[in-house]
Amino acid sequence: MQENFDLLIRNASIVDGTGAPRFTGDIGIRGDRIARIGDLSKLRGEVEVDLAGRIAAPGFIDAHTHDDRLMLSNPDMAPKVSQGVTTVIGGNCGISLAPMPRPIPNPVTPPLNLLDDQGGWFHFPTFSSYIDELRAKPAATNCAMLVGHTTLRVATMDDLTQPASTAEIGAMRELVDEAMRAGAIGVSTGLFYEPAIAAPTEEVIEICRPLKKFNGMYCTHMRDEADRVIDSLEESFRIGREVGVPVVISHHKLVGQANYGRSKETLSFIEKNMAKQAICLDCYPYTAGSTILSADRAATSTRVIVSWSKALPEYAGQDLADIAQKMGVPQEEAVRRLSPAGAIYFRMDEADVQRILKFDQTMIGSDGLPHDAAPHPRLWGSFPRVLGHYGRLLGLFPLETAVHKMTGLTAKNFGLRDRGVLREGAYADLTLFDADTVDEVATYEKPIAPARGIDTVIVNGAIVWRDGRPTGARPGRVLTRETQDTGN
Repeated sequence: MQENFDLLIRNASIVDGTGAPRFTGDIGIRGDRIARIGDLSKLRGEVEVDLAGRIAAPGFIDAHTHDDRLMLSNPDMAPKVSQGVTTVIGGNCGISLAPMPRPIPNPVTPPLNLLDDQGGWFHFPTFSSYIDELRAKPAATNCAMLVGHTTLRVATMDDLTQPASTAEIGAMRELVDEAMRAGAIGVSTGLFYEPAIAAPTEEVIEICRPLKKFNGMYCTHMRDEADRVIDSLEESFRIGREVGVPVVISHHKLVGQANYGRSKETLSFIEKNMAKQAICLDCYPYTAGSTILSADRAATSTRVIVSWSKALPEYAGQDLADIAQKMGVPQEEAVRRLSPAGAIYFRMDEADVQRILKFDQTMIGSDGLPHDAAPHPRLWGSFPRVLGHYGRLLGLFPLETAVHKMTGLTAKNFGLRDRGVLREGAYADLTLFDADTVDEVATYEKPIAPARGIDTVIVNGAIVWRDGRPTGARPGRVLTRETQDTGN
């Protein structure tokens, strides 16, 4: 009997996500799984795509996102699927949409306002109610979700300038337990941010105690990515050791001109500690970061672009220096008038970005902020920029390595079983692209633009992006962490 497929990809140059050399073949998909890889020239598919030698790779996994709300408010997930992303890790930097068992403060406590500055989306009293909503209203992408420490503090504490009391730690720990039972993959912190600065290391350790029994992870936007970066790495590793779980160092970078070049020191320190405990890291491929606007952060940046302003929205996309000049006031006063607001800060060294990207164990994470009026281009451009600018143009690594950093490595680290790799039996998450043309189109001046060279994107066997636009399919699933062998 002739074997047929729902979707048949012909004449592909297959980069399988393991880092192995590419090979030529066809890929037959049945339902949500890859059924066959090889010479399928005598077989047929209900839908067929002839790649004529272009690349078939596993769908990219965005290791660091703030897409908690986007999946519900804009379920086509265009900023992500347009660049080949099929799975997002959400709830990072201590910022998650759930749980919020009591009304969120008005105005919304920064940085939680990066997800919603009005507060209406923070209406999930438990993490399970949020996960239920994601399952009831699927997005185009899969997701795996973290519960945020800052969200827990806002949900349980009345004075965020203090360490949590024993009772508050207990309340937060119970919320972590509930989130993990509901399907969260771990806890994230943003100890860099004002609502969590007062949290001592011991508070974080005690809140994270439930993680070990659920095989969870600890992901952190560290307390300091500047002068005290080594101290912050050591604090992060200590939390992982004491709780007994893997650590993810989010968007590893060195901030401020005084720290340019220190990635040699930090990567050596990370590598040394990787021999003693489970440590992962991710990075975005830009020398500018983006978060809440503050005078302190602006003062240590070589350039600042305002990405949104609730008070004065007309200034979104403009340089802070120009805004201050138009207002006829010092930058600090301009910041006060614009706030609450967000900004893009130029504070990193290109050599450090390249060194961190090239480090064998570095995953790719966009850290895009989807609700900014004039977002950092990383929201739409991170993955094609790694493939095009850093891979093809600068030769930082071969294509197989670049793809591994955004697929197999990430799936293995986060425990996403049968994802991030192209093999028979794996889930059919694929990105089909042209290795000769793939690159970002988004810029700081025009940040909302689909990537170049991404042909077709497939999630769980369904095409979600084709011919430069979303298809309307919503096959995304909520993924949980499985620590057994992922086959990568």
